[in-house]
Amino acid sequence: MKNCCKLLLAVLFAMLVKPEPGLGQQATGARFDSLVAAAQQAQAARDYTAAVDAYKQAVKIEPAMPELWANLGLMQQEAGDIPSAILSYQQANHLNPSLYVPNLFLGIDSLRTGRAPEAIPFLIKAEKLNKTDPQAPLTLGRAYFATGKFSFAAQKFTRTTTLDPKLGAAWFALGLARLNQVEADARKMSTDSKDSPFARALYAESLEKQARFSEAASLYRGLLVVQPQPPCLHSELGLALLKHRDLVGAATEFAADRTANPECGMAVLGLARMALESGEKERAVKLLDELWARDHGFVSTNSAILLDGLSSDASASVAEYFAQPGTAISADLRDALLAAFNGSGQAVDVGGETMSGREGSLAPSPETGVVNHKTAEQYYAAGEFTLCAQRLDPAVVTGRADKLKLLAACSYFAGDDVRASNAAAALETLQPHSAEALYWSIQANERLALQSLTRFQRLESDSARSHVLLGDIFEQLQRFDDAQAEYSKALVKAPGDPAAMLGLASAYLSNNNIEKAIETASVALKHSPDDPEVNLVMAEAMVDKDRFAEAEPFLMKCLNVKPQTLVHVHALIGKVYAETGRTKDAIDQLKMGESSDENGSIHYLLARLYRQLGDVKDASAAIDQVKAIKEQRRDRGVKLVEDPELSSLESPPGQAPAP
Repeated sequence: MKNCCKLLLAVLFAMLVKPEPGLGQQATGARFDSLVAAAQQAQAARDYTAAVDAYKQAVKIEPAMPELWANLGLMQQEAGDIPSAILSYQQANHLNPSLYVPNLFLGIDSLRTGRAPEAIPFLIKAEKLNKTDPQAPLTLGRAYFATGKFSFAAQKFTRTTTLDPKLGAAWFALGLARLNQVEADARKMSTDSKDSPFARALYAESLEKQARFSEAASLYRGLLVVQPQPPCLHSELGLALLKHRDLVGAATEFAADRTANPECGMAVLGLARMALESGEKERAVKLLDELWARDHGFVSTNSAILLDGLSSDASASVAEYFAQPGTAISADLRDALLAAFNGSGQAVDVGGETMSGREGSLAPSPETGVVNHKTAEQYYAAGEFTLCAQRLDPAVVTGRADKLKLLAACSYFAGDDVRASNAAAALETLQPHSAEALYWSIQANERLALQSLTRFQRLESDSARSHVLLGDIFEQLQRFDDAQAEYSKALVKAPGDPAAMLGLASAYLSNNNIEKAIETASVALKHSPDDPEVNLVMAEAMVDKDRFAEAEPFLMKCLNVKPQTLVHVHALIGKVYAETGRTKDAIDQLKMGESSDENGSIHYLLARLYRQLGDVKDASAAIDQVKAIKEQRRDRGVKLVEDPELSSLESPPGQAPAP
């Protein structure tokens, strides 16, 4: 911000040296010149208080000069007197509404003081007045973000990165805007379309990220018999089965999509992945060549699937095979695969931009270099997604929901996520309750978010802060292996960093690596023994290991956590009390934590405890709650692998409850 102020001051000082005729003789007098010179000298010496005093005297001599008021505002800004700076900018803006500086800083300061809606008009005007300064779109994006307009925010952050591709703050802000758009879409889908196949498909993907492959596969199977549905569900089921090591089932599903839906490149990728794993590398190359001939963008965007779930040794072997000059594979396909294998994003870098991050990155046919004259539907059916999207120019399909749906799908599979996101937004405008629009928006914006955050990481690759921020994002996305990697990198840069230690312990816990969670939390507690969040990670890990008595002292230090987390703490305390023979105290704690019950386990435990006390009525009510939660989960298409066994709790009072 200070560098911005210095640059703007230099421009404004130049405007003050030779006032325009008619501004008054006093403005050209020696007194005025000496005050401006004194202000310049004070500013150069960073004596902002003296600069403010000089400008205050100067505006008394020449009160009708807007540039003078703008300079006064800038110096008040540097001195930390924001209210006075705002008044000076307002005066400058009153005298000349077309000055860039007052509009920019009225926007900046309005946002800084919590008045984002008021900031937006000033920043819109500032951006129009100066189309080369990244500060205006960056701040405008932040204002849109603060008002929940994440799509507009993303547009402005994208504009900022175009003006200054090396501005890490803009890339990070862009990633957050995309992620918040994903969350907003997900909330809307859970309200408007929670029972739709598109919502259930997204939930199945979430289960896969949590390594709950059996549940994900069960959900995918249920979706195969409903319409409409997201494309390539057989392949998605195949990938889930592959991760679950059901190779026969996976091959069956890939073959089903390849036969019934030949456009589904995921089926070909899945078969190529299986061929690589079984040592049939030549067959894998043949399949990948087939995909590459159809659509370069699809392969570049999705080829990381080839290594997903492989051991590090197996992944290294595959990468080494494709890197060998003698491998019968084209050079451009080899480069695309190696870029994906090296983790350089979901698409190949082209001149500093990812294919999937560039708007309008559509290309001619990879085989001929000439656009053929098929319909968009024919291109889609052939798996030529780039050409499909090219035929569906957004300006042409506006107002056509069927075309926008096809455009979103083609763009997404081609790796043009910006266009996919835009098509989804246009579809939602036409059909505000469209589950399909939300589906494509969520899919595209999540990939765009990761691309922006990857760019941020490259720009601040040596920053512990950047690794912690990325770790937090990956944990939010349930990519726990990636989160662990980022937190570990942060700890290499800043050993003992509290945020990195907490993040790493939490990621281990979420990833079911309980021993590493305990080990990491123990180290963190040596530095911050009373930190409630670290104590909570340790307590949860102890409870997971059935070390209830050991968990209790850690839980007692968690009672001042964030309010939204406190109910979970009470539920854990209730479980500890229940397992250590304090039934009545356990019930009290569990009742305080029952709002955090997502799978029925809290109410199930309450039912057991009530039965121990002979309270059949409350036990029955708790069982009813378990059934209600169970039914809600089933409504979402979730198969409960470890449902509470209700029959024993519904047995006659004379019989013992289940352990």
